[in-house]
Amino acid sequence: MMLFKNISKQIQILRKYSISIPMSKFDKNPLPYEILQEKLNIVRQRLQHPLTLTEKILYSHLDSPKDEKLVRGKSYLRLRPDRIAMQDATAQMAVLQFISSGLTKVAVPTTIHCDHLIQAQKNANADLKRSLGLNKEVFDFLGSAAQKYGIGFWKPGSGIIHQIFLENYAFPGLLMIGTDSHTPNGGGLGGLCIGIGGADAVDVMANIPWELKNPKVFGVKLKGKTSGWTCSKDIILKIAGVLTVKGGTGAVLEYFGPGTDEISCTGMGTICNMGAEIGATTSIFPYNDKMKEYLLATGRKDIAATADKYKNELLTADKNCEYNKIIEINLDELEPYVNGPYTPDRVNELSKLGSNAKQHRWPMNISNALIGSCTNSSYEDMSRCASLVKQAMSHGVKAKVPFYITPGSDKVRATMERDGLIKVFTDFGGTVLANACGPCIGQWDRHDIKKGEKNTIICSYNRNFSGRNDLNPGTHSFLASPEIVTAMSMAGTLDFDPTTQELTGKDNEKFRLTPPSGDQMPKKGFEAGSSDIYVDPPKDGSSIELKIDPSSKRLQKLEPFPKWDGKDLLDMMILIKIKGKCTTDHISAAGPWLAYRDI
Repeated sequence: MMLFKNISKQIQILRKYSISIPMSKFDKNPLPYEILQEKLNIVRQRLQHPLTLTEKILYSHLDSPKDEKLVRGKSYLRLRPDRIAMQDATAQMAVLQFISSGLTKVAVPTTIHCDHLIQAQKNANADLKRSLGLNKEVFDFLGSAAQKYGIGFWKPGSGIIHQIFLENYAFPGLLMIGTDSHTPNGGGLGGLCIGIGGADAVDVMANIPWELKNPKVFGVKLKGKTSGWTCSKDIILKIAGVLTVKGGTGAVLEYFGPGTDEISCTGMGTICNMGAEIGATTSIFPYNDKMKEYLLATGRKDIAATADKYKNELLTADKNCEYNKIIEINLDELEPYVNGPYTPDRVNELSKLGSNAKQHRWPMNISNALIGSCTNSSYEDMSRCASLVKQAMSHGVKAKVPFYITPGSDKVRATMERDGLIKVFTDFGGTVLANACGPCIGQWDRHDIKKGEKNTIICSYNRNFSGRNDLNPGTHSFLASPEIVTAMSMAGTLDFDPTTQELTGKDNEKFRLTPPSGDQMPKKGFEAGSSDIYVDPPKDGSSIELKIDPSSKRLQKLEPFPKWDGKDLLDMMILIKIKGKCTTDHISAAGPWLAYRDI
């Protein structure tokens, strides 16, 4: 009963504000700018100093802005996120926990995205069909729970959670939590989007304020403009080398400076996405014209117009605000990077990659090249890569190694197909995989090498720890921009620098690739894609029956724990001690282990 009183109170609060523009085409909840501005004004009166963009968004989402302690790096904040997003692997336990609460509906807009359980094996259609069979009980359960508890449901094949979120739900000034470490992707559209554990998501679904240690704020000042072979991916690859995999822990990376206006919205998303690899709480860019262009291209002109009104006061850092640390990058001087192997902070300048590989005896020949994933799967990424493929094909050159392409969403895939990019890649020898995570997270049924066999792959993904992509500790995985990955697939070796070296064409003619080019947004607009990939929940889901097979080895309704007796547990056994670089891949690996994550 208390839950409904609280929700009713929040609805009454929202009704007194004039903005009635929905947060998305799937929501009735209005954009919260007016209430955010009101809370921010309260905090301004308290602090009396310029605020970073990070502080503006966090403090405007405080549960109680009048009396919360606001000390960076020390105090804890009680926050009210605008929405929640969950992927299919982590959503299972979160939903089961929510069910055990006894509540009938989630308190904030929530979505489930089926992207993690689709294993890459043959091609998009075959792999999707196979996954629907292997994971039917999970998809049926999540679909029925979404209908019952008021959750939006994105079906398998719809796309990767972060790309779907950017296309449909993200907006400047948003505070969102997601049960996936690369949730920060939404920072590319000016939102503060933070990856969390399932238990935190359950709290927010149950209308409990979310607690976060007030992060420090690291400013990243960008000036100049990327050109030639460099792109947004090289910015975060460089920063990974500067801060290392733990240098951003407890901090938000906030980008500022004139260089931010030169990067596309999806490019900014790439940078924010991979901020997770340096341990950052999240990353964010200020609202600018590139974001506005993306909002318009994805059918959200009303949101763009409203964000324009709040740009200076709410969606941009104050002048003379203070950062805990500042990193400066001149994009005019930036060169392409290839990071790895085995860690995303091992930086190799492209010009030195071949010599570094020889010195460290890394396998020189590339066994597979892969582009796409949630990090680099936008239309811009794909069109730039296609420009290189067209050049190579005009000289009779195709991929020397298996080349895989993962579109980020069904919208991107459909637009690529309409504009002929799918055919360009398949004629080149590429294989288009399902709109899902696939090899990026270890969902790759790979048979071209034996377990333990040393080999090299190069990809445009975000993470490359041991066994991450194919569960093989012998695989040396390198991270680069999709453009560099595409170019290197033509040579098949790490000892190739497309910025300075030539390829040999069909008639033994030497040629050099010209730098990639592409459209940030498709000239003909985005295709809608399939019409049945999203399921909206009914107003009343009380009659919906949950689909949990009593004999299932993957799903089980939770039973309440015995009431706590007030005593702490003592003399408990330590199961494992860890030192060095320990990641979620070591704690809870993907691949076949996903089936056991929620037992």
